[in-house]
Amino acid sequence: MASPAPGVAARAGRAGIDPRLLRSLLPAFSLTLILLAIFWLQPRTMSFLGLNLLLNLSVPLALATVAQMCIITVNDLDLSIGAFVGLTACISATWLNEQPLLGIAALGVCVAAYGALGALIHIRNLPSIVVTLGMSFVWLGVAIMILPTPGGDAPGWLATLMKPKPDSVPFPFSAVVGVIPFPIIALVVIALVAHAGLMWSAYGAVLRGIGGNARAVERAGWSLLQGKVVMYALAGFAGVLAGMALVGLTTSADANIAGRYTLLSIAGVILGGGAFVGGRVSAVGAVMGAVTMTLAGSFLSFLKLNPDWQIGAQGAILIIVLALRVLLDRVEARR
Repeated sequence: MASPAPGVAARAGRAGIDPRLLRSLLPAFSLTLILLAIFWLQPRTMSFLGLNLLLNLSVPLALATVAQMCIITVNDLDLSIGAFVGLTACISATWLNEQPLLGIAALGVCVAAYGALGALIHIRNLPSIVVTLGMSFVWLGVAIMILPTPGGDAPGWLATLMKPKPDSVPFPFSAVVGVIPFPIIALVVIALVAHAGLMWSAYGAVLRGIGGNARAVERAGWSLLQGKVVMYALAGFAGVLAGMALVGLTTSADANIAGRYTLLSIAGVILGGGAFVGGRVSAVGAVMGAVTMTLAGSFLSFLKLNPDWQIGAQGAILIIVLALRVLLDRVEARR
C-alpha cells in the first residue's frame, strides 16, 4: 500500500500541484476515507440517528485535541490532558450537579491551575513532558477523591445541551438541529472558534510565533511568560469543556473515563497537520484528526474485531498519514 505513494507524490510535484495544498488536504482525505468505509460496512449510519450515534463521542475528544493543540503550539507536550478531563468530568457529575456554585468555582480553579502550570514550566525552564506526566497523577488522585467509584449524574441542562431536541431549542436553531446532527454542528463550531482565535487574530499570530521563533517574539516586545500562561489556560478551559461534554453524553463519570484521551489528542493534532515544533498547527485539521481517531474505533467495531486492536488501527492510520506528509515534504523541498 505504501509503495505507490512516492510515485503519487512525485507525479504531484511534476504536475505543478502545490505539495503544501496536498498536505493540508490529508486530514480531510483520511476522514473521508474512513467515513466512506464505515458507510460501506454499515449503510444505516448514513441516517440522522446513525450520524448522531457515530459522532457523539468525537465532540469531547475534539475539545481535548484542541487543548493539546494549544500546548503543542508553544512547543510543549501535555501528557496529563486525559487525567485532567477525567477530573473535570468527576466535578461536573458531582459538585456541578449538586452544588452549582461550588462546581463552577472548582472548574475555574482547574483552569487557573493549568495556567499556573504553564508559568512554572516557563519560569523554571522545566521539560513539559515530565511536569505534565507528574501532574497526571495529581489530577487522577483528586478525581478519585471526589468520585471514588464510577457514578454521579449529569446536570439536566448539560445533558439537554449535548443531546438537544428540536422542541427544546429556540427558533431558528431548532430547524438546524432537526436537520443536521448535533455532533456535526458542535464540531464545526469548535473548529471555527479555535481557528478564528489562533489563525485570524493578531494575538493568535503572536502565540504561534512563540513556538516558531520565541526570540523574535520577545524582541518585538511580547511576553513569552504571558503567552505560555494564556495557552495553558486556554488548554485548561478546553479540557474543562471536554469533561463537561463527556458527562453530558454519558450522564455519569469516572476518574479514568478519559484515560486514552492523552495519546488520542496528540495523534489528532499530528494527524490534523500539526508538528511538535515550530508552532505549526491547524485547528480545523486537529478537529478532523480527532474525528478520524474516533471513527477508527467504530470502524473496527463494525468489523467485529477485538477492541484491543483499536489502538493499533488508530496508530496505523497515523503512521500512514505521517508517511504521506514526509513524502510531500520531500517533494516540496526539491522544488
